[in-house]
Amino acid sequence: MVDIPLNKKLILFDGVCNLCNNSVLKVIKYDKKNTFIFTALQSETGKKITSQLNIDTQKVDSIILYEPGISYDIKSTAALNIMNDFGGIWKITQLGFLFPESFRNFIYDFIAKNRYKWFGKKESCLIPTIELKAKFLN
Repeated sequence: MVDIPLNKKLILFDGVCNLCNNSVLKVIKYDKKNTFIFTALQSETGKKITSQLNIDTQKVDSIILYEPGISYDIKSTAALNIMNDFGGIWKITQLGFLFPESFRNFIYDFIAKNRYKWFGKKESCLIPTIELKAKFLN
């Protein structure tokens, strides 16, 4: 198993997606409690973790929130749980849980399906700056 620092939650994301990369930068900005660390789904670490969790990345290719020893969430549930950790005004996003997961994921999947067309795609995964390197696994 991949060593993940204690008291951290790992966000696995599509490292070539511009929307996903910008979302990671937003999470870093609002992560005042320094809760999250990151790795791209396409990285060796990302592949090891998804394999160990038996997650088919052909079906879940955008976001996974993994809390080692506890659970993992995907798609809209992962996004809502990430925003919940920000606190403050972000707590209002928890109203999203009033909608059935199937409905939330329908919208999530629609955006995910079109993310490259709407937001573009990089040739390679996000390479963190020196300041952000500690937030990323490998």
